[in-house]
Formats: sequence, C-alpha cells, structure tokens
Amino acid sequence: MPLVETLPVTDGVAQWDLWGTTARIVVDDPAALPAARGLVVSELQRVDDACNRFRADSELARLVPDRWTTVSPVLADLLAEALRAARRTDGDVDPTLGDALSALGYDRPLAQFRHGQVQVRVLTRERRDWRSVELDGDRVRVPDRVHLDLGATAKAVAADRCADLVRAQLGVGVLVALGGDVATAGADPWQVRVSDGPGEPEQVVELPAGAALATSSTRSRRWRCGTRELHHVLDPRTLSPAEPVWRTVSVAAARCVEANTATTAALVRGRAALPWFAAADVSARFVTAGGEVLTTGRWPS
Repeated sequence: MPLVETLPVTDGVAQWDLWGTTARIVVDDPAALPAARGLVVSELQRVDDACNRFRADSELARLVPDRWTTVSPVLADLLAEALRAARRTDGDVDPTLGDALSALGYDRPLAQFRHGQVQVRVLTRERRDWRSVELDGDRVRVPDRVHLDLGATAKAVAADRCADLVRAQLGVGVLVALGGDVATAGADPWQVRVSDGPGEPEQVVELPAGAALATSSTRSRRWRCGTRELHHVLDPRTLSPAEPVWRTVSVAAARCVEANTATTAALVRGRAALPWFAAADVSARFVTAGGEVLTTGRWPS
C-alpha cells in the first residue's frame, strides 16, 4: 500500500484486512489496545452498514430515488462530508459516480474479480452530478438513476471518527490508518513512512498530535478489462479513469478527510494540481509516473 507506518506490529499495534486494504491502529498505552480495537471495529462496522455500495442491505443501497429518506447520523455525516468535498473541489471529487464505476466493471469488491469477467457498459444518459443530491439534516433525497459512491471520502472520514472516538473514550494517544488514510489524536509526535512500495521513493515524516495524512494513487485498486487496465479514480467530466500523470499524491492536513479530498482532486486535475497546490500552500508530495518526487507547501521533513 502507498502509505505505511514505520512502527512494527507490537503490543501497542493491531492490524487486520478491511475493504480491500489494511486497517491499523497504534496506541501509546498497550494496555488500552484491546478496548481501542473494539471501538474502532464497531465504528467501522457502522460506516460499512451506512455506505457500502456493494451491500444490498446498506443504507446507501436502500435510498429510495426521488424521495426524502431519513438516514442514520453516520450516513448523514458521511454524505455531508462528501458534498463538502465536492464543493471545495468544484466537483472534482464527486460522490455521484456510482453508475460510472459500475459501468467500468467496478460493481463488486475487487477481491471478487476474475480474469475476463469484467464487462464495460456505455453510459448514454446525461449524468446528474453532486449538485442534484439534497441533504437536510438527517434527510436525503437522491434523484432517480443516480447512485452514490462515497469511496473518495468515507474511508478518510472513518479514520477521523475512529481516532477521535478512541481519544475521547480512552484518553490515549492513537493513530488510525485505513490504507492510505491516516488520522491521529493525542500523543505527539507520530512517525510515518510514505512510500510507493519496495524499491520506490520513500520518506519518513513526523506528524504532530491531531494531524492527518492521506495518500491517493492511480496504481491501487486496478482491474483489467480486455487489454485495458483501469483504476478507481474517475474524472467526473469524462467518466473515465483520470490520466495517470501522478503515481501517488500525499497531503498533510488537520483532518484526514481534508487531506484525502485534496489528494483525490489532485489525481483528477493532473498537471494542473501542482500550481494549484503551490498557490494554496498545500503541504503535499507528488510522485510522477516516472518516479520523480515533487513537493509543495510545508511538506513535512
């Protein structure tokens, strides 16, 4: 995975497979690890129940088109963050890409893919974007023929929620990593190794308590359809995988969802992301398709 903590699996560390990636929690008091893991597992289950688009019984899958539906506080929070991300990025991070992902064959977890089984469909209708989704407190209305996918933000929101929950209930320092989405709370500082993989460019950075770090990649969550190799970060304007200008983009921010929103938008914007981040003083690390590393803002050293 593109972002890996430097700490080994010790008495204060737990990790397990989750959502096609690795969930990892680190606490500064090993005695608190069982309770911390229990809190995180329960919270992640609530997130899964709310927005797993591959589960027919999730809240997301049971939304009734063109009708106001009352949803749980968890789904309301996840939707609010997804729509906020869309507004902040002028639609580059769009939660209404469920149909487009399914049309490209990503209609089930990647672990269930088999060679030659993926079929691509063509979307012929005019697509309605994130502005067509209405959220009023705990009530949501999604237009007919619009299917949501919260994958661009939900995992990062979950990391933030889990770190805050462990800190609030157990009073310990904690790092929660869900694949490339890392959130911290409490103890200071945390060392994190940012890498594209063995033998690839890497860097160890230090995060203060409460800081977050996210990495998005055009090399993860890939599948083949015939001779084409596709990835999961779509350009909402073309409904196709974003051009792989960047191998990975990493961003440090106050909250993981903010960092992940920026990294996803950067992959979508391609070359235009570098001057955009520089002008906004975003602390980021870009790795080009050829392996060159570029940084902007106050990227942690």
